[in-house]
Amino acid sequence: MTLQLPNDPARSDVLSARPTLWINSLYRDDAIGDTCLPLVPDQVDVAQSDWERLAPLLETCFPELKKTAGAIRSDLTELHALREALGYGGGEFGRVFAKADSALPVAGSIKARGGVYEVFVFAEELARREGLIGDREDIRHLASAEARAFFSSYSIAVGSTGNLGLSVGVAARALGFEATVHMSSDAKPWKVERLRKLGVKVVQHEADYTTAVENARSAAEDDPAVYFVDDEQSRRLFLGYSVAASELVDQLQTFGVAVDADHPLFLYLPCGIGGAPGGVTYGAKKVFGDNAHCFFVEPVQSPCALVHMMSGSEELVSVYDVGLTNSTEADGMAVARMSAFVATVMRNMLAGVFTVDDASLFRWLLLAHEVQGLRLEPSAAAGFAGPGFIVKHPQGRAFCERLKLSDRLRQATHVVWTTGGSFVPQEQFDQFLEIAQASRSR
Repeated sequence: MTLQLPNDPARSDVLSARPTLWINSLYRDDAIGDTCLPLVPDQVDVAQSDWERLAPLLETCFPELKKTAGAIRSDLTELHALREALGYGGGEFGRVFAKADSALPVAGSIKARGGVYEVFVFAEELARREGLIGDREDIRHLASAEARAFFSSYSIAVGSTGNLGLSVGVAARALGFEATVHMSSDAKPWKVERLRKLGVKVVQHEADYTTAVENARSAAEDDPAVYFVDDEQSRRLFLGYSVAASELVDQLQTFGVAVDADHPLFLYLPCGIGGAPGGVTYGAKKVFGDNAHCFFVEPVQSPCALVHMMSGSEELVSVYDVGLTNSTEADGMAVARMSAFVATVMRNMLAGVFTVDDASLFRWLLLAHEVQGLRLEPSAAAGFAGPGFIVKHPQGRAFCERLKLSDRLRQATHVVWTTGGSFVPQEQFDQFLEIAQASRSR
């Protein structure tokens, strides 16, 4: 199937796999208030309460969380040196930060926010339903030998290119569940090996991410003792991610950053199937309102959110439908078709999508390491293109003019969400650096 994308300034670049910026013409104020959406903002508050209630259990299961009393959170870092290396030294770029989910504890990526949340919420729900824990009983009982024996008769399944599988696998095994991760052909070997060392069953498919998810879902449907974490449809995953925006509020205040009509906030979020960046976007719109403008970033050959949202189609559009290959070194972003659930929620809420090529991912990965000391995997470096697209690209300038932001850019804040990398083995990370250095020397 070959799909004709509608006329749009970004169309030629998209079809030719050139880095570009697409602006969502349906983007509008107060989209989060739409009553037709499949969730409501108050659910973010419920998710926040869930995290707080589960914190003692998380601290018990993961000793690395003792210093945060069971909270899974990442640092916000102002990129004083790196912005210069990236070409963002001018005052027109405002302030530039990195939200370092690349260093999140437990799973080393943004997926810790969603995968751990869904597994632990399910475990509590199951335990209460089966009478393992009472309403007033200490939540830490779910880490007891009795609870582990109970959970061992159940299994958690998920389809993943890597990071979600790691998150779900780590969380499931910490509580005693059996766990199975269905992985696509482009999953990195080190992620497969790490899961197997945790006692997770890994099923590899000679196909892409979408097929891996379909196989995982099918296998789970046949067994009532299997709980399926559905990356395409899960509201729990989505809401687990959404709470990150509330965390960002306090951190920006610590840096003396205001977010209001005169001080806009731009968030740049790497996108695979869309659940993590969609959840963060939803949470950001809840806490910052129309003063936050969220952009997904995708590889030039795997822009599943861009091609679907640009198409205007009610049916999901795949990158294959427009002649792209879905081939990228950014394994977490090698997704051909975005989540229908996320597409519905983001329809009027997402400001736009920009695309990047693999060579740039490695260049930024190297710069981030050399200049800022960040340890990233290629997909996690994608957001560094964001400030340049907003300030310098014709469509970025047009977007700012339309929203009357052009004269406020010097007062703006740009947050690049670095989504994974700290768990990458040293040997693999050295290979990333070698690829980047070889490209630099050419």
